[in-house]
Amino acid sequence: MRGLICGPKLAACGIVLSMWGVIMLGMLGIFFTTHSAVLIEDVPLKDEDLTPDPNPPQRIYELYNKVGYNCFIAAAIYILFGAFSCCQMKLNKQKEYLVH
Repeated sequence: MRGLICGPKLAACGIVLSMWGVIMLGMLGIFFTTHSAVLIEDVPLKDEDLTPDPNPPQRIYELYNKVGYNCFIAAAIYILFGAFSCCQMKLNKQKEYLVH
């Protein structure tokens, strides 16, 4: 069958992993863009980000937003991967019906 790349089990695994990725990265993106203090260790801070700047919190908030947007981009990639896996499941079901 044309376009069939993976089997039904791998497609189902891809759907589950993509759902988890979208939920997890979506929540992380929300928490980063709301500047959650718990995630400060995951913000790529350097010493020069804090010392010369007269308003250091603004620079930290910009870094939080940058990481949050990166999480949203990664969640969008997981959505595409999930759509691909759904298409593979559909193609596998069509193949099943053609064989029987």
